[in-house]
Amino acid sequence: MIKAMQTAATGMLSQQMNVDNIANNLANMNTTGFKKSRLEFQDVLYQNFRRAGTASAVGSRIPNELAIGYGTKAVATVRQFSVGNLQPTGNPLDVAIGGDGFFQIQHPDGTTVYTRDGSFKLSGDSRIVNSDGYVMLPEITVPEDATSIAIGTDGSIQVLQAGQITPVEIGQIELARFVNPAGLTALGRNLYATTPASGDPMTDVPTQSGLGEVSQGYLEMSNVQVVDEMVNMIVAQRAYEMNSKAIQTADDMAAIANSLKR
Repeated sequence: MIKAMQTAATGMLSQQMNVDNIANNLANMNTTGFKKSRLEFQDVLYQNFRRAGTASAVGSRIPNELAIGYGTKAVATVRQFSVGNLQPTGNPLDVAIGGDGFFQIQHPDGTTVYTRDGSFKLSGDSRIVNSDGYVMLPEITVPEDATSIAIGTDGSIQVLQAGQITPVEIGQIELARFVNPAGLTALGRNLYATTPASGDPMTDVPTQSGLGEVSQGYLEMSNVQVVDEMVNMIVAQRAYEMNSKAIQTADDMAAIANSLKR
């Protein structure tokens, strides 16, 4: 009976983690560029009482094993990088990626990190930065006398300066892509860092090398689908309840065994 309790407990713990992950998805349903994740599970060790293929008599072998498993465990959080809906904002420094690719950001520790959040601003020294003030790479400085900013689908940035009638190109947005974006590690603040699993970044301008084009005046919203997450939450809740019922049943059976009299 103790085995059944321990096995069901692993199921309850796994479903608790599953609900925690679903709650995080729902909490970020309005987070710009957020990518939902799902939990993956594996079964764990088995106790083998009889192995398949063992000889049972002369010329015959046991066709099936007799084994009892010891539950489940969570093994991976898989982030899904499907493109979210694009929302128009009218802000000239809001930029959305319409396909694969990440903006490159300089982290305060000097490393390069990556994001799908294209809500950029101008810093006090006229550089293009994200909401936390981290500089976009390659670094682009907008002239102080610029009256308008235009960003092409290929990431080229042009400005019209006061007293001029011809726009001037001041820089080029470059995007990065990865062989395995699901291998990136989330840092919070809508930022990701590379890992050996993600592979090295491959950079190019938008619309090239499989990178999506960029859209000025739009933001990519979260790819969380509320209905899907609610269904997943109900399934996880039912699984949690069934595992708790298994513990109760094992406890009742143990009580019956303990109450036996000679």
